[in-house]
Amino acid sequence: MAFPRIARFRTVESLRAHATALGAPIPLDDAPLSAAEGSPLAEPVSLGGRAVGNRWCIHPMEGWDATADGRPTEILLRRWRHFGISGAKLVWGGEAVAVVAEGRANPNQLAAPACGPEALRLLLDTVRGAHRERHGRDDDLVVALQLTHSGRFCRPASGPRQPVIAFHHPLLDARHGVDPGLPPIGDDEVERLVDRYVAAARWAQTAGFDMVDIKACHGYLVHEFLCGRRRPGRFGGDFDGRSRLLLELVGRIRSACPGLLVGVRVSLFDTVPWQRVGDHGEPCPTDGTPYDCGFGVDPSDPTRIDLAEPIALLARLRDAGVAAVNCSAGNPYCTPHLLRPAAFPPSDGYPPPEDPLVGVWRQIEAAARAKEAVPGLVLVGSGYTYLQDYVAHAAQAVVRRGWIDLVGLGRMVLSYPDLPADLLAGSVTDRGRICRTFSDCTTAPRSGLRSGCYPLDRFYKALEPDQAALAAVKGAAAG
Repeated sequence: MAFPRIARFRTVESLRAHATALGAPIPLDDAPLSAAEGSPLAEPVSLGGRAVGNRWCIHPMEGWDATADGRPTEILLRRWRHFGISGAKLVWGGEAVAVVAEGRANPNQLAAPACGPEALRLLLDTVRGAHRERHGRDDDLVVALQLTHSGRFCRPASGPRQPVIAFHHPLLDARHGVDPGLPPIGDDEVERLVDRYVAAARWAQTAGFDMVDIKACHGYLVHEFLCGRRRPGRFGGDFDGRSRLLLELVGRIRSACPGLLVGVRVSLFDTVPWQRVGDHGEPCPTDGTPYDCGFGVDPSDPTRIDLAEPIALLARLRDAGVAAVNCSAGNPYCTPHLLRPAAFPPSDGYPPPEDPLVGVWRQIEAAARAKEAVPGLVLVGSGYTYLQDYVAHAAQAVVRRGWIDLVGLGRMVLSYPDLPADLLAGSVTDRGRICRTFSDCTTAPRSGLRSGCYPLDRFYKALEPDQAALAAVKGAAAG
């Protein structure tokens, strides 16, 4: 099924009319404003008592180009320099850093034990130095480090995954090769893992980071605990049990690292896993019983969002002293259309089952509902990149309306890192660098290649072996 590409909409009025006809009334300002013209995106916001100079945020992304033991490389530092020059005043993690080496999602992901304070300081110095050089100051820049454990998606070495599960999932176990006899991580092991999060947070604070983010989204371990109705013991079952790990992580880090801000990135909603069937995607069939393995999902109808528990969680996080929550959705391994609306699927995905604008609206609306329900908590929105030429029109509108506090960009800054700076300066944007959601930045690393924008970034265009390998992967996926 084909949907009109964003580049075909020559006016904001035409895009607005199309989105409204879809039942996806994304608010769009008539024109982007510069900082001098009073853009809402240029207004500062307080984060845990610290000034963030504007409303743009850089999302954390999962890199595939660290050393084999998990330390930064020059190509990885290039990406962090781009985060610095972006002009965004909140860098939310920049990169997902595993708290233990065995918790990495790929063999070349950053790992906190290998980095220690010294290599983490190199990351921070890189982003801050680039920001000062381009923008003259960094006293209003807040930089976080995202801490993660990949759970059932762990692949710390070449070869098959080495999963760590919170519970056995009736659909994902078989799909992702989880041995039915694999025991879920025990409560004592969970407590030891909490210690590793605390150690990584201490290293981040020693290195000078302003904040750490606990990754509780996208099907990784902490998110899976939020879905763990089938898990017995103190970290599963009812809502109190399922939220206990995340809240314990927040409390332990805040106690061990006074002065360090704590944020959380959470999937506000999910759905039943999807799969490719022929030339399209379909929800995986269930056995007709309520689907009890999601978070933010109506168990009786897993295609329907239910924000009751996510909103209750946000309130508990606010009351526990969390400085901000970055709102995402879904799982990139089995519901990519939910969290990364795109015109083109990754090689292991499926064609978009809906106009991607519907997916953009779904995330905007959910985050707006959460913002209204949990006053006093700073929220960052996701899912905006698919809007492409109109990302600023929507970002301005949602911030102006108070639907969200900051707007985050992920894929967009791989192709056009200084887009926020250009928009705030009132410069003409470079349409040739605007992300068109080709999904190569997902397909390449899933195939063991380095992380970046292969279609639009000249640096990656020149990586001929990687380009050839990527073309082969895409060709095989196409047929």
